[in-house]
Amino acid sequence: MGKSNRSKARIRRHVRVRKYVSGTADKPRLSVFRSLSDIYAQVINDQDGVTLVSASSIDHELRKKMKGQTKVQQAETVGQAVAERAKAKGIQKVVFDRGGFQYIGRVKALAEAARKSGLDF
Repeated sequence: MGKSNRSKARIRRHVRVRKYVSGTADKPRLSVFRSLSDIYAQVINDQDGVTLVSASSIDHELRKKMKGQTKVQQAETVGQAVAERAKAKGIQKVVFDRGGFQYIGRVKALAEAARKSGLDF
C-alpha cells in the first residue's frame, strides 16, 4: 500500500525546507530524525556530503544512560552527546534541520539540550 499520508506529508515538509537549509564546512546542518521508539541526530556538511558527528538513542555509548529514561529524556541525552562530540571536532555553529517534524516534544528537547551544551543555532 505504501507510506501513510502523515509520513508523506512530513517528507514533503522536509523537502520544502531543505531547499533553503543546507550545511557548509563553516556552518554544518544538525539533522534530526525521530522514529516511534528512537531519535537520531547528525551534523552534516552538505557541500562534501559527509556526516561529521552523530549520536542516537541506539548508540552503544549512550545505551547505558537510556535505561529507565522517558523518550524526552533520551532526546535530551542525545542532544547533549551530539553537542559535545561536535565541540570536540571544533564545530560551534550549526543550522538546525528538524526534518519536517513539529518543533515540540522530543525534537525540541534535543535542540534545547544541544543549545545548553554549547552548540550555537
